[in-house]
Amino acid sequence: MERKDVDLPADAPKAFLRQQHIDYIEQWNKRKGEFEYVMSEYLRMSGLYWCVTALELLDSRDKLDTAAVLKFIDECFDDASGGFSASQGHDPHLLYTLSAVQILCIYDAMQQKYVDGACKFIAALQREDGSFQGDEWGEVDTRFSFCALAALSLLGKLDAINVDAAVQHVLRCLNFDGGFGVGTESESHAGQIYCCVGVLTIANRLYSIDQTKLGLWLSQRQLERSGGFNGRPEKLPDVCYSWWVLSSIQMLQCQDWIDADRLKAFILACQDDESGGFADRPGDMVDPFHTLFGIAALSMLGESDIDRVNCVYCMPHRVIQRLGLA
Repeated sequence: MERKDVDLPADAPKAFLRQQHIDYIEQWNKRKGEFEYVMSEYLRMSGLYWCVTALELLDSRDKLDTAAVLKFIDECFDDASGGFSASQGHDPHLLYTLSAVQILCIYDAMQQKYVDGACKFIAALQREDGSFQGDEWGEVDTRFSFCALAALSLLGKLDAINVDAAVQHVLRCLNFDGGFGVGTESESHAGQIYCCVGVLTIANRLYSIDQTKLGLWLSQRQLERSGGFNGRPEKLPDVCYSWWVLSSIQMLQCQDWIDADRLKAFILACQDDESGGFADRPGDMVDPFHTLFGIAALSMLGESDIDRVNCVYCMPHRVIQRLGLA
């Protein structure tokens, strides 16, 4: 039976449209009164991270107002809990705390109150079994384990939590196929695999898993017609999985197991050659989320017009080097 896939249009872009993407991200951040921008308030901090990181990788920081970015982050900082929220007036959450920490590290604008606050907030969310809640309401997800370890490692404060317990929780989420899910006995999914492999990489515990088995599962995410990656079996390819799968493959050091040229062709085909930006698949609507992960994946594939990205943190590698983490 033929696997679900898409065909690449004959007229799809075949070169990287650097300037169009810079223009797209710059214009996105000026559309504050439009419906799409207003309705994304609940994830605004992560949206800002996507835009900041994409522009940094394209050497175009000047397209965003640095003072305005840092002011927004400060307004989303919750003095009581120490965490960061998606937008002003929202509850703090681990997802947005990591995004805020990443932006502050990129801009080299970390303040001691943010360090102390984030450490307190993240440590309070670790449960007895080593897992992490996303916020005070109790949802547990392996994404939150990654957010916790990534944020604290960027801050140089991994000792604020029980790292061994966090690793043990992630290992309990390991499946028979070598992959990981959102929790124990959950379906393997490429996004969750990135988070769990990231945790094990940060904690120097990759040796705890069968890297060959997981590398094989990840390499099988590449589809035959399009060359793109899906996130799990029998799903369509999506540009964001170009990042989740490829970054995991790079952490596992099995990049030679996939066809890089065909993956690059798929990613390039997902560009909008008029407005700029990347969509999930050719011909769909572009957005900042897929734009960052399309750019980041192309960086890992050696695109010369993009700065080198770090495969663990999805940040410019030079920033990770400055922090002493690479």
